[in-house]
Amino acid sequence: MAQLDNAKITAVESAANDPLLSGKGLGRQAQDQWIWENVNFELHSGEGLAVVGPSGAGKSLLLRAIAGLDPIQAGDITFNGKPLASWSMPQYRTFVVYLHQRPAIIEGNVEENLQQVYKLHLHRDKVYNRQQILNYLDILGRPANFLERHSSALSGGESQIVAFLRALQVQPQIFLLDEPTASLDAQTTYCFETLVKTWLTEDQKRAYLWTSHDPAQLERVTNRSITLSGNR
Repeated sequence: MAQLDNAKITAVESAANDPLLSGKGLGRQAQDQWIWENVNFELHSGEGLAVVGPSGAGKSLLLRAIAGLDPIQAGDITFNGKPLASWSMPQYRTFVVYLHQRPAIIEGNVEENLQQVYKLHLHRDKVYNRQQILNYLDILGRPANFLERHSSALSGGESQIVAFLRALQVQPQIFLLDEPTASLDAQTTYCFETLVKTWLTEDQKRAYLWTSHDPAQLERVTNRSITLSGNR
């Protein structure tokens, strides 16, 4: 059997250990004050990374910056070895998905909301998989007729579920989960966590960042944490 020389072995190991996503020296300013600065993190395959800190420390702002939705005034964000600035934002946001606390839901029923994704240019080569959605709903403890619910009848928690299902369909590599279960009851929260873990194990190159006001939840769903102290 052919042998890899030491240099090649080192290169293979290095590639395997490279982070999927990283931030170096990140800083965000508002009204001439730093909200946070010199923030550093690495997110590796298979990890759940908690973003913790007091209220007002800018946890949501950090996730939004990583998603390319808000600017940063210092530092660099790198995804799959490429700086954020070198990515096409529509393509990047297919791989790195930010789940809003208050997601936008279009007029229509749940299934129509899910199918809306496939009208976007980036996803026109993909096909809606109803059975997969039904499998996800089963994990979430929701019946099949949940797909028939009209958007106007959805609670805040149900809207979060729809937004998560909608995002799952594009098969992202990284989820940025911003208080994703804040409007869910305890049982649905547990089911949501189970679905996130299921998604994580379906592909070796997946990971997520998660913010929550519930330390017990972060203990269940994350491996490590980064702390924002808040400078304001």
